[in-house]
Formats: sequence, structure tokens, C-alpha cells
Amino acid sequence: MGTHRIRSLWGAVLIVVISVLCLAAPAEAYDNPDLLPDHPTPVIDLARVFSDSQRARLEESLGEVEERTGWKMRVLTQYERTPGLAVREFWGLDESSLLLVADPRGGNLLNFNVGDAYFAMMPRTYWVELQTRYGNQYYVKEHGEDGAVIDALQAVETCLDRGGCQVVPGLPQEQWLWTLSTSILGGLIAGFAAYPRKEGETIAWSWMLLLSPLWVMLFGVFGIAPVITRTSELLPLVRNGVGFLGGGVAAYLIAQATVGRKLQSDSES
Repeated sequence: MGTHRIRSLWGAVLIVVISVLCLAAPAEAYDNPDLLPDHPTPVIDLARVFSDSQRARLEESLGEVEERTGWKMRVLTQYERTPGLAVREFWGLDESSLLLVADPRGGNLLNFNVGDAYFAMMPRTYWVELQTRYGNQYYVKEHGEDGAVIDALQAVETCLDRGGCQVVPGLPQEQWLWTLSTSILGGLIAGFAAYPRKEGETIAWSWMLLLSPLWVMLFGVFGIAPVITRTSELLPLVRNGVGFLGGGVAAYLIAQATVGRKLQSDSES
């Protein structure tokens, strides 16, 4: 009986090993240098993301950027098939190279293999923001996979021409709406803090100062700073400023007509 159990155990182990080897075998086939083109090119489009004319323009654009700035950018699109590490030798990737990999299987379309020299110009948070802004499913659905890749590359090119960026340039509408909402919320808090609590008082400066860390953070840090670091346009700043003032005035008047009137009646009685 013991010998029979030992043989059964070894049989089960053998089946598991064979299964693992069989499952691993296709993964090695995907790492195939035979998928590399037979001519020099900065774009390998295995997933057929670009049309022929788009790929030609992109190849020309990446070549001009490298010639003008000295920074290398390469693009690999893939789906199920990939040349794997063979692209490193094919393109001669080094510390001044950027490899953008477009693969929709990971949820986010874009992945970046960033050379160390790039981090001196654009920090790691920049690449996280770049990936989440242009590689998310909503952006890809609206602009297409080709548009997401091209827009991300143009953002990097803009920063290379500027000599570096701390944040991704440009202010998407959803991000501006977030800054507007925080500006309005900051105004509401400031307006509520400012309503008079004493007779003859117009603005409660002590309460304004007491709550200043909160409304200054909402308006200044979350409402203004993201705008001025991403765009030079004045219209978003004006709108956020108007939102802050409008929220402040509304909260001031409402607080004065409700809480303030109650305090006044209590003091009179």
C-alpha cells in the first residue's frame, strides 16, 4: 500500500511538471527576434496600430527629434506576439533612450522603458502621469490607440524642446474640472469662515486665518498650481478665480442669513 501511494505521488508530480513545461513553451515562442524588421526603423508595429502613412510620418518625426535633440525614442506595438528583449540590441537602447510599448492587454495601453538619463529631465512622476493620461481606456476609446501613442510622444517631444518638465504639459478638461471644483470648495470654506460673528464686524479675519490652511490648500495647491504648471492660458485661471470668489460670496451670504442671524437673535435675547 505504501509503495502504491509513493508511485501515485510521483505520478502526480510528473504530471504537474509536464503541464508547467507545456504552458511555458508558448511564452518562449513569443520572445522571437524573427519578428524584427529587416531594415532600420524606429517603429515596430506588430499590432497594426498605424496606417502606412501614419507610420511613415511617425518614423520621420522620431528621426527629426533624435537629430535635433540627441534623445532617442522608439515605438513597439504588440499583441500576443513580441520580439521581447531582442529590441534592445536591434535599437541599441541605452540610458538616453525611451521605448514606448503599446499593448492593450494590461488594461493601460502604454508602457514606458525609460533610460536613466531621461529622469534628469522628467521625474518618475511625470511618466506615471503620462501613462495614466494618454493610456487609460477612456482616452484610447476617444482618440484611438494610434492617437494615444502619438499624443504621448508629442508630450515627450515638447518637454525635450523645453529642456525638461516636472509635469505633463497640457490641461485636460477632466483635470481642469477637478481644479475648478476644489477652487469652489475652497471659496465655500473661506466664505463660511468670513461671515461676521460679532456686532459691527464685517469679516471675521480671525476665523479666516484659522481655516486658511484648508481653503488655501484647496484653492492654491489643488486649484491654481496644477493649472499654471501645465498651461500658460489665462482662461482656466480666471474661471477658477471666479469660482473661488463665487463660492466665497455665496457661503458668506448664506452663513450670514442663517447662522449669523441666529447668533444675533440669541445675543439680543
